[in-house]
Amino acid sequence: MKRRIAIDGPSGAGKSTVGHALAEAIGATFVDTGLMYRALTLAALERGIDVEDGPALGHLAERSRIEVERPGPAHPDRRETVRLEGRDVTDAVRAPRVDRSVSAVSRHPEVRDAMLTVQRATAKRGDTVMVGRDIGTVVLPDATLKVYLVAAPEVRASRRAAEMGSIGRYEEYLGEIERRDAADTEREVAPLRQADGALVIDTGEHDVADAVAIIRHRLGARHA
Repeated sequence: MKRRIAIDGPSGAGKSTVGHALAEAIGATFVDTGLMYRALTLAALERGIDVEDGPALGHLAERSRIEVERPGPAHPDRRETVRLEGRDVTDAVRAPRVDRSVSAVSRHPEVRDAMLTVQRATAKRGDTVMVGRDIGTVVLPDATLKVYLVAAPEVRASRRAAEMGSIGRYEEYLGEIERRDAADTEREVAPLRQADGALVIDTGEHDVADAVAIIRHRLGARHA
C-alpha cells in the first residue's frame, strides 16, 4: 500500500527541509507544492498578468508546463529542480518579487483547482512526502499521516536571514513572514490550518533529525 505523508505549516517552518530528509530516510518521492505556485507566479510576473486576476491566472496554470524533479548531478546542493516550460527556474522562483506575490496568486480558486489535479496525480505514483499549506486538509485528506510544522515568526525570520546571508534584514524578513502568515490563514480558498489529527512538531524546539525521528516513529506505529 502506498504511503502518502502530508506536511503542512507556515512559511519558514522547515517543511521542505524536514520533508526532503524524511523522503530520503523512507525512500519516498519528495514533492514541494509551494514550488509549483512559485513557478506559476514567476510565469505571471514575466507575462505581466495581474496577480489579482484569478481567471487569467487559472488559464495560465492550465496551459503552463510546471515540473518539479530530482536534481541532476550538476546540482548536488539542491533538493529539487523546478522547470517552467522546460527552463530551469529553481533560483528565479525564490526571488523577492516572487516572495511578495505568491500568496496573492495561490489564493485564487481557479489556480488551486488547476494545481490540485496535478498534485494528486503525482502522489498516486508511489510513496510520497508532499509539503505545502493545504496538503492534509485539501490535496491529500486521506493521507497515511498528516504532519503540521510550526515555529515562532522570530525563529523563521532568523532562519531566512541566515539562509540569505543578510542578517541585517531580519526585521524586513520578519515583516514579510507575518504578512505571509496573515494572507495564508485568512484567504477564502484552502486557507492554512492544522488538519484534524495532525502530528504537530515545533521546529524551533526540534532539529531536522529529531523531527524526522518523531515522524518515523508515528508512521511506524500506524503500520504496526
